[in-house]
This record gives sequence, C-alpha cells and structure tokens, in this order.
Amino acid sequence: MIREIVKYPDPILQRPTEPVTEFNDELRALVDDMFESMYAAQGIGLAAPQIGVSKRLTVIDLSFQKDPKEKIVLINPEIIHKEGKQVEEEGCLSLPDIREKVSRAFKVRVRAQDLKENWFEIDGEELLARAFQHEIDHLDGVLFIFRVSALKRDLLLRKIRKLQRAGEW
Repeated sequence: MIREIVKYPDPILQRPTEPVTEFNDELRALVDDMFESMYAAQGIGLAAPQIGVSKRLTVIDLSFQKDPKEKIVLINPEIIHKEGKQVEEEGCLSLPDIREKVSRAFKVRVRAQDLKENWFEIDGEELLARAFQHEIDHLDGVLFIFRVSALKRDLLLRKIRKLQRAGEW
C-alpha cells in the first residue's frame, strides 16, 4: 500500500523515533509499504517517520527497483564508524524540490537488525554512506536542512513558507 509522504514542518519529522520491539507480520507489511511508497515517490531511501510512523526503521534501494538484492532494510540502526568526508547535493522526499550541498562522512559502518531480529553490520561508501546517514538522521529527528549553514537554512525555510502561503506545499 502506498502511503502519503509527510512533509516538513510536520512535528513527527523532528522527533527522535522509538525502537522497534516487535518483529512480526505487521512490521513486514510496514516494510513492504515503505518500499512501495518510496518507489512511488521516486526516492532511494525512506525512513518510517516520513510516512507518519515513529519507529527506528528505514529502507534503502540505490538501484531503484533494478536489483532486488540492493534492497536494504535497517531496523534500530546506529552508525558505529565514520571515515572521510564528502560534500554532495541532497534532497528529501519530505522536502520536495529542495536540494542543498551537505557534508557527510565518505564511509560509514552501520549496525542494525533485520526482519528476523538478527543484528548485522553493513558498510557503505559514497552514495550509500550518504543514504545511511541521511535516513538515520530522520530516525533521530534531524532533517538535512539542519546540516547546512544557518544562512542557507534560513533561505530554505523562507522558500518553504512562501510555497506554503501560495498553497503549493
């Protein structure tokens, strides 16, 4: 089922999420909905708060449906190692049409659980590292616009308010 993507400034996007404690059919259905919603919105990553669910859960697919083996589900993820630096443009499904350069680690290692409650570690570099950091930020209540300079953030927030007044947000 395709779920609506929550847009900024919805408060759920700025609150830390709750850990996933029940690994059941309901969780598997939520993960399926998240992939379906992400693909429908033309995204490569989606965190549960972006569909109104305050759980530590995110899905990522850099192949965008081209390779089922590329689908990544991270439950209760945490970044346990960061290395290097990259500055690239980011966007977000909860901030449509907003793009800005963000500094992130070049390489990260994430520890998370899978749908069977097993803990695992996964490494990511470049775009995958960026996706891990972006989505885990969502689970901590942090949007990418809060990782840019105060001046750029102010300009972006003004743009959003203008779009809201015009009924285009």
